[in-house]
Amino acid sequence: MGDFGTLFPLAIGLIVVCGMDPAALFVMMGLTNIVTGLVYRLPMPVEPMKVVSVAAIAQGWTASMVASSGFGLGLGWVALYLSGLVRRLARVTPTCLIRGVQLALGILLGREALKMIAPEPWLGILAVAIILLLRESRHAPAAVVLMGTGILIAGIRGDLSGKVAFGLSLPRFSPPVWRDIWRSMVLAGFAQVPLTVTNAVLATATMIRDLFPEKAVSEGRLALNTGLMNIASSFFGGMPMCHGSGGLAGQYYFGARTGGTNILEGLIEIGLGVFLGSSLAGVLAAFPTAIIGAMMLMVAVQLVRPVLALREAPLVLALLTAAVGAATNMAVGFGVGLAATALLRRLRPRGLPSQGL
Repeated sequence: MGDFGTLFPLAIGLIVVCGMDPAALFVMMGLTNIVTGLVYRLPMPVEPMKVVSVAAIAQGWTASMVASSGFGLGLGWVALYLSGLVRRLARVTPTCLIRGVQLALGILLGREALKMIAPEPWLGILAVAIILLLRESRHAPAAVVLMGTGILIAGIRGDLSGKVAFGLSLPRFSPPVWRDIWRSMVLAGFAQVPLTVTNAVLATATMIRDLFPEKAVSEGRLALNTGLMNIASSFFGGMPMCHGSGGLAGQYYFGARTGGTNILEGLIEIGLGVFLGSSLAGVLAAFPTAIIGAMMLMVAVQLVRPVLALREAPLVLALLTAAVGAATNMAVGFGVGLAATALLRRLRPRGLPSQGL
């Protein structure tokens, strides 16, 4: 439940605005989580692709366009893996730039979290207190307590009245539409690729090596997995998905240590999609946003921490990457960081610090 903060808002938008089938969206994500947990045996996050999801909501895409974009992106990621481009990019990228990408994501998450907390600051403060008090608890994990608290508050307020309707819904086989594949890729798919490279592949692989050095996962394998899971999901109306360092930070911060995390989350998502499909958007919308914001805020802190260990030139490069990434987007920040790194390497003989470059 540690990365539900990024899932809920985008899922609601895709269901309400784009008309996506709630059962398809949550069941396919749940199945992907279960398979990922079994394959990697790590708390490997599965979350919406943010650029495509936000563009789809803002531009009012159809459900077919959303699903078809996943197929196009999936083919692209398989091609990137087979070409070896992902592995080559991983070899030439300094770790300090990945720290900068993580810092930029932490800044963006923190800013959005504060916006979500602002309408009910007392609830946000209470949620942060619960997190700090119970984060290490094995008997009352903070994320579970917060989810229960949010449902309880929504029920007391009457926000769930008339919105909960149990039924039985299953995803339907719905192959991608070719004209929607190209259209969605032009509108947002191609713009998604650099963000996925930096955050979902390079930064996630680096964070896995930091947190689980005995279970390191290569950048190429993450790219291939991203491609395959999107191709499979697109045939049943699922949304574009990826991994992400923010989701991994959230899972780890709230106590996740094994692939059992993904399996349990997947079972929850499948249960929500199958039994609450038609009413799921209303139920999720009733959940107090201040609680989600508090969870996102603590995850943001987790993302910022690795930058504190940097010194000299690597620290400057990380801060530059983060500043440009937060002001524009992470792909642009990453590009500026690469250019600055190349410049510093050329100037190294003139006495500039070279540690970590």
